[in-house]
Amino acid sequence: MPVWQKAHDLSAIIFKMTIDLPRSEDYGLTSQIRRSANSISSNIAEGFGRNTNKDKSHFYIMSRGSATETQNHLLYGLTVSYFDKILVEKLIKDYDSLIHELNKIIKTLSSTSSYSQPQP
Repeated sequence: MPVWQKAHDLSAIIFKMTIDLPRSEDYGLTSQIRRSANSISSNIAEGFGRNTNKDKSHFYIMSRGSATETQNHLLYGLTVSYFDKILVEKLIKDYDSLIHELNKIIKTLSSTSSYSQPQP
């Protein structure tokens, strides 16, 4: 899935940009942003492996939440002068694009599952 590939690539960028963060952030920002970035592609993969549209959608929604969490960590890192402003702005846009793609998938799954549900 292209959306998984994009999330995977962004996670690798986040990992590389956090290598030189202070040791005092090992259990703070470094850990939090790496985990939130990595959980995006992990949840996409898990959703892809599910059978029902409702189940798939749940994991894509979790991915979207992790993407916005990662954006928050990027903004915090910028605020405390850990990250370069230009790189953060680019990554925020990349995550906005990823979120948009996830929203399209979620919407498609929701509309398809509503047709397959028996009406009371």
